[in-house]
Amino acid sequence: MTFKPNDKIYDMMCGKRAVEFGQSSVEEQVLQLMNRFGISLGVGDKTIATICAEQKVDCNTFLTIVNYALNREIPTQLDIHIPTLHRYLENAHTYFLKFQLPRIRQELLEAINLAPNDSRVPLMIIQFFDEYAQEIKAHIDHETEHSYEQHARDDEHIANKAHELKALIIKYYPSQSNDSNIEQMRMIYAALHDLRHFENELSLHCAIEDNIMLPAILKETKDQCSKSSENDDKIETLSAREIEVIQYVANGLSNKEIADTMCLSTHTVMSHRKNIARKLDIHSTAGLTIYAIVNGIVDITKE
Repeated sequence: MTFKPNDKIYDMMCGKRAVEFGQSSVEEQVLQLMNRFGISLGVGDKTIATICAEQKVDCNTFLTIVNYALNREIPTQLDIHIPTLHRYLENAHTYFLKFQLPRIRQELLEAINLAPNDSRVPLMIIQFFDEYAQEIKAHIDHETEHSYEQHARDDEHIANKAHELKALIIKYYPSQSNDSNIEQMRMIYAALHDLRHFENELSLHCAIEDNIMLPAILKETKDQCSKSSENDDKIETLSAREIEVIQYVANGLSNKEIADTMCLSTHTVMSHRKNIARKLDIHSTAGLTIYAIVNGIVDITKE
């Protein structure tokens, strides 16, 4: 099932086609994606194209991600608006870190208050969850630092840790034979349900990043690099320091790592990167890496 701009956005969620496809799964996915694109409810009988135009969301980008989420088919051609893509990513990250993870933690904490006083297991599960949440935050921070272009991810490690967390709760969470046990189990089951939901959401998010976002951003940066090469005579000359910064960027160093290596402040490195972006009209890590390779600033034949 593939949705098009002239389809009504309500029908995409709750209409006949959604029911045929499996209404609960479609409605849940579409509502989440609408939220991450910043699309408000109260859509009436308007088409997807009309709602996107009114709410300043690129329709092609929205439909590309919605159709991929529902069908898991990678489009042969990507017509993506990068600023819309970045807004989607930022909203998704905020949802994970500010809402879903704190909600699960609160459910676990409420269950702890009803657990046997002589058991250390609930507190250890909370500690395990906090480590899991911190790894997800670090994963998201890493994506943001590198403008979402890093291929190397720890998705599998995070998925394994979530599975282990659920197993620990199911197998070893202590219960007690009294009236508080019922309420305790309600909290535990709620936490497990929300944890499973979070796993599904994070898995889809990573799949969208890998199969839609990353190819689209790399395509744009290649186009920028080609445009830059065609207009070399109009580009301001890079300083030796700026070339050195590009070398480190192409080798995967963060701004802080570059600052430490060059004995500069992070602010100075960021200023160099702004000047580089202005001179080359290349604003992403992937674009600078491609530029560095094409212009011999780094040698990809070396280990």
